[in-house]
Amino acid sequence: MPSVPHLSLSLFLLLLSASANGFSEEKKLLHSEILKDEAVARLFELGKVSDSEDFLERTFQSAASVRAGNLIRRWMEDAGLETWVDQMGNVHGRHSGLNPREKALLIGSHSDTVIDAGVFDGALGIITALSALKVLKIRGMLGNLKRPVEVIAFSDEEGVRFQSTFLGSAAIAGVLPVSTLQVHDKSGVTVQGALKMNSIDISEENLLQLKYDPESVYGYVEVHIEQGPVLENVGLPLGLVKGIAGQTRLKVTVKGTQGHAGTVPMKMRRDPMAGAAELIVLLESLCNQPESFLSYDGQCASSAAQLLAGSLVCTVGEISTWPSASNVIPGQVTFTVDIRAMDDLGREAIIYEFSNRIHEICDKRSVLCLVERKHDADAVACDAELSSKLRSTAYAAVGTLSGNESFDMPVLMSGAGHDAMAMSHLTKVAMLFVRCRGGVSHSPAEHVLNDDVWAAGMALLEFLESYVNK
Repeated sequence: MPSVPHLSLSLFLLLLSASANGFSEEKKLLHSEILKDEAVARLFELGKVSDSEDFLERTFQSAASVRAGNLIRRWMEDAGLETWVDQMGNVHGRHSGLNPREKALLIGSHSDTVIDAGVFDGALGIITALSALKVLKIRGMLGNLKRPVEVIAFSDEEGVRFQSTFLGSAAIAGVLPVSTLQVHDKSGVTVQGALKMNSIDISEENLLQLKYDPESVYGYVEVHIEQGPVLENVGLPLGLVKGIAGQTRLKVTVKGTQGHAGTVPMKMRRDPMAGAAELIVLLESLCNQPESFLSYDGQCASSAAQLLAGSLVCTVGEISTWPSASNVIPGQVTFTVDIRAMDDLGREAIIYEFSNRIHEICDKRSVLCLVERKHDADAVACDAELSSKLRSTAYAAVGTLSGNESFDMPVLMSGAGHDAMAMSHLTKVAMLFVRCRGGVSHSPAEHVLNDDVWAAGMALLEFLESYVNK
């Protein structure tokens, strides 16, 4: 075997292994240059495109989001794709392959960010897809794809500016209400107005025309950081997503009698703060041990309870009091509840049980309680066939990079929402999670190892190669 100068030891050993398996050194080195080195550089380049000088922030149709879209579009063209921007600001890159009329494989993620974001959330899924397609282009295989492949950088998933998530993917899937165009941000600018400021004219009619024909789409694949600690704990870079949890958001209001902290006897108080505290502890107990609370009177099947045990999470994220003063018994306390689970029936059973017990506790404490449902989204199950193929290619990628082929590919639930959730209304979906340090996301501390970016790119490349006519 000829010598390979100026390579790291790990890369040299990888080339040696690849050569033994029938792959050329040149081909494997190319994978590293594109799938790791260039991909990581592009992630950090995109991470510098921000509306703030002090932290990363790109919201729907902001100046930075438009610059980011232009940069992504240039990278799409570098990968050999035909590009365009649609009327919701989504950036598309497509190659028609050998059979332009075949159903297209869609790959995507979002280009917007939260405020004070990390560089990997969303961007990783876009850039790894483009890197894999660029490798196919350089190897002269892009034109041999059996079906069209399209990468979409969705304009909004986080919902920061307009408090309405999945603007980009929901428009493509045909589930974005036309009334969304008139939703406004804190400055009074509407979604329609924000698009118009960037020379994109959209009406209710052409919003509906953005929906893809389900008969023209084969499936949707998304690569995303895990946003959790599981993959790091098991020591593996990639994991398959089995589904995305359904979600319900509640607003709970507890009303009591406002009074002086020093003059109202304890036994005469109608204290909404104490009542809210009891309700919050109840929620924690209910979600930690649902089997101890749920009855089987038609409200919850035993199978649902079993699924809840592994996927149910409940969170109180906001709490407010009125008036908020140290020497006043508050008159009202409001808190939010976020309930997520893979099983929709089980989630409904938790909400039913929690609501019943809320009123029992409030009656006991002589306070008034109101429960409002603010948001509901059903769980999404990833497609078995598409996921099986993605799992095989991810397994091969991890095995090649690590030299270890005796491991179990983790299968995870996503507790966070993703564009795949909206796209599931259009087509079958599959997702691949990538390890992130400490499970941290939505933070500048968000971090993915360079080799894990490489592994994700290799998995997508292997996946795409299964659609190449060789």
